[in-house]
Amino acid sequence: MTWLLIGIGGGLGAMARHALNGAVHRLAPGSIFPTGIFVVNVLGSAAIGLLAGLLAGARIDLRPDTRTFLIVGVLGGFTTFSSFSLDTFTLLRSGHLGLALWNIAGQVGLSLVALAVGFRIGHG
Repeated sequence: MTWLLIGIGGGLGAMARHALNGAVHRLAPGSIFPTGIFVVNVLGSAAIGLLAGLLAGARIDLRPDTRTFLIVGVLGGFTTFSSFSLDTFTLLRSGHLGLALWNIAGQVGLSLVALAVGFRIGHG
């Protein structure tokens, strides 16, 4: 059942990401800056922060399957950047500055390097 919830939530999140990205691009046609995905990542991070704060502050109580559907499924499908942001914030909040900085530099830097390597291999 968990996998089904993640799949359905992920599909809904991906559709929402695509819709919002398209809507933003229609507002700013011709822009070379990825404004749509920028907005998606910021909104996704705000949404996961709000949900995590509500849960941590015991202001809402969600069953584990509902949490999985919303956090891993919907928000994960909307943007994995929200998970990255929450993980980094959790490291910072718990006093692990070095690990938080490594998470930022490592994921962003190594992901760009991996993308370039994959592109080079694929492009020939």
